[in-house]
Amino acid sequence: MTSSAIERSTTENMSRSTRVFLSAEWRDLVMLNYVVEPSLLNRYVPTGTSLDSFQGKTYLSLVGFRFCRTKLLGRFPVPWNTDFDEVNLRFYVRRKQGSDERRGVVFIAEVVPKWAIAATARLLYGENYTCLPMRHSIGVEQSRKKTAYEWKLGTAWCKLSAETTGLAAHPPEASLQQFITEHYWGYSTQRAAGCLEYHVSHAPWQVWAAAIARFEGDASALYGAEFAAVLKQSPDCAFLADGSPITVFRGNRIH
Repeated sequence: MTSSAIERSTTENMSRSTRVFLSAEWRDLVMLNYVVEPSLLNRYVPTGTSLDSFQGKTYLSLVGFRFCRTKLLGRFPVPWNTDFDEVNLRFYVRRKQGSDERRGVVFIAEVVPKWAIAATARLLYGENYTCLPMRHSIGVEQSRKKTAYEWKLGTAWCKLSAETTGLAAHPPEASLQQFITEHYWGYSTQRAAGCLEYHVSHAPWQVWAAAIARFEGDASALYGAEFAAVLKQSPDCAFLADGSPITVFRGNRIH
């Protein structure tokens, strides 16, 4: 059994005995990935974790997707808050737990168009959510899928977009696409002390290579000048993922 398959099996077994916070579907993910110096991220690394890397390179990702059919506790739809867009800026960490090595995600900033969603995530998980106007477009032209997510900062719109080439397929074992898509833990630094660790369960995603992918706009007001400078560059790797149903479990504080 491969290391990623072992991790999926471990997290699936844990899910059966862990309390559900919410269930949903994540769909039509645009993933722009940038190689960065570890020093850019060091101050954001939560307690008890360390930076993860792929073939010696550290990655920062800008990700846009659709949240669909969201249910609290896996049961209860929240009126007017079941379907919405999200864009997040994230990087990747590891944490050793006994014989288990957990691969996780840390969010630098997350944007949603729903005030209640942003407030709940800030309160319960300590995540850096911002509520802003958002919109998306998804279409197919001559067998190419075009997907874009936008959010409004002041009077201007920021946009990430990608256009696919070829057919969707599961990423090859030990590929960069698998590294990016198969992190099944979230880590969030807490104001009081330590950090919150929570498990996210989903099936492996199929991905399309991106023939064209870019970020447009001035993101400095949201992410700061250093991250905005990274996003002005062409991504080192970009792809779209189909997504799947997901389950987010309640977190545990670690020190």
